Amino acid sequence: MDNLEQLEALCEMLYNSLDSAERAYAENTLKCFSQDTSCIPQLEYILENARNPYAVLFASSSLLKHVTQNMLPLQLQLQIRNHVVNYLASRSANLEHFVATSLIQLVCRVSKLGWFVDDKFQELISDSLNFLNQQEAAHYAMGLKVLNQLVSEMNRPTPGLPLLLHRRVVSKFKDKALRQIYGISLTSLHGLKSDAQQKLQELALSLSLQCLSFDFMGSSIDESSDESFIIEAPVSWRSVLEEPSTVQIYFDYYAVTSPPLSKLALECLGRLTLVKRSLFTSGTTRKLFLTSLMMGSKDIIETGKGLNHHDNYHELCRFLGRFKVNFQLSEVVSVEFYNSWIGLISDFTLKSLQSWKWTSSSIYYLLELWSKMVTSLPYLKDKSTNYRLDEFVPKILEGFVSSRFDSVQAGFSDDLLEDPLDKVELMQDQLKFFPYLFRFQCESCITYLINAMDPLLQEYMDGTKLQEYVTSSTVVLTETKLAWMVHIVGAILSVKQYTGCTSNEVIDADLSARVLQLINFMDTGSYVQRYGELSRQRLELAVLSFFENFRKSYVGGQSLHAAKASACSAVCSVV
Repeated sequence: MDNLEQLEALCEMLYNSLDSAERAYAENTLKCFSQDTSCIPQLEYILENARNPYAVLFASSSLLKHVTQNMLPLQLQLQIRNHVVNYLASRSANLEHFVATSLIQLVCRVSKLGWFVDDKFQELISDSLNFLNQQEAAHYAMGLKVLNQLVSEMNRPTPGLPLLLHRRVVSKFKDKALRQIYGISLTSLHGLKSDAQQKLQELALSLSLQCLSFDFMGSSIDESSDESFIIEAPVSWRSVLEEPSTVQIYFDYYAVTSPPLSKLALECLGRLTLVKRSLFTSGTTRKLFLTSLMMGSKDIIETGKGLNHHDNYHELCRFLGRFKVNFQLSEVVSVEFYNSWIGLISDFTLKSLQSWKWTSSSIYYLLELWSKMVTSLPYLKDKSTNYRLDEFVPKILEGFVSSRFDSVQAGFSDDLLEDPLDKVELMQDQLKFFPYLFRFQCESCITYLINAMDPLLQEYMDGTKLQEYVTSSTVVLTETKLAWMVHIVGAILSVKQYTGCTSNEVIDADLSARVLQLINFMDTGSYVQRYGELSRQRLELAVLSFFENFRKSYVGGQSLHAAKASACSAVCSVV
């Protein structure tokens, strides 16, 4: 196709036409460019001479297909790399976002594919530094964008690249380049801290996060699992991570920005809590690192800065939840201001529980922190010190239960509000921490649970004998609250004991007896007309969940029917 104007019109049609027939015609006419490698020189010509952004996008995406799907000669790959870098350097200020994104992906892809073959492909980092050294903001942004995309490209498998070769490339990149790129992100953050151009700040924070989120072990782990995401950075990272300004720069950015920048800063801090223990020179440097993280989080909670933004609130909860993933409780309690810090975390958790509509997806991380702390307590050598957990844990347990009751009342008042009981996975995630909190202080906690459950049981058994009760809204509230209590008791039974906690079968039986009393009453109930069946269904599902937990924890592989019989027998033998 000799006519560049005609090609630009076809590209405009391909990407913008609302007529499917026109788009199909354009696609069919242009497909030879992305299928035939002999068209690569023409694509480079289009890239250099086209003025229509969609023609440039077409040339860039077609070249990306060629370098990904075909074993192009090394010299041709270098030619494409150099061509794109020069194009970006000369036109940074005038490129549409979607065109720049496509070109950056192309140059990073071809650089990755050649990274292990020729050192010239590694010059993309120095090319990016050249962008950053320019006076224009557009060039600076381009340099950060290229580095962001390069780290992202290296951190995931590339179509058509054998996995073994991918790992070799990533290993070389991690050892030789990633530390330098992370250093560039920090230098940029310091240089841009007083800059009014938030986009540049966002790109620098994003680059930091990309580096800290890198899969150092090449295991393609699940990011949702903090337990496995320990940052296994090489020793070359030690000096930069031990430098106090590294942690502080993210807290500084959080203090002076709002989402999405402040959220990115908190995400970076959350990653830093996962740096492997052995990277630090000594226990002293590691303690200084932990102290700076705890002090920063303490300041955020004390001032409440930025916590009116949900994104910030959620990331702070994640950040706090990670303290016990990688740090031992002995390290946390040894920090000078631990007592005030844990008191603030307790208040923050209780307020989060009270604000259940706003924090339902965030409270998981706070409950995880508390459960890990109580399960770690037996391993502390100093048994005489008051770590204040026995003071706060019962309050948090009570706060959880009362917040669930509040959700019942609010859900009934607002028909549009989704009941937390219907969010099964979220409910189960939160309840899995409950047995650890309960068994830590079971003697005091059971008193609260019994005092919460007994009036509900009595009201339910007395009220359902009356027609006006079962046809009123009151029965819905009571059944839904009872459903929560049955779920909670079932969660407690799912974990009989853990290290440092002795199983108390009398307490288990005391709670189970109340559930069995409820079940027996439900089985013999004769009323027909009801205000609402949904609450009854929720209660029945809670009962099934209770027996499933009892079966797993107490009677092994028995059926649910057998588990019910065993539960009755166990309760009768203990109570």
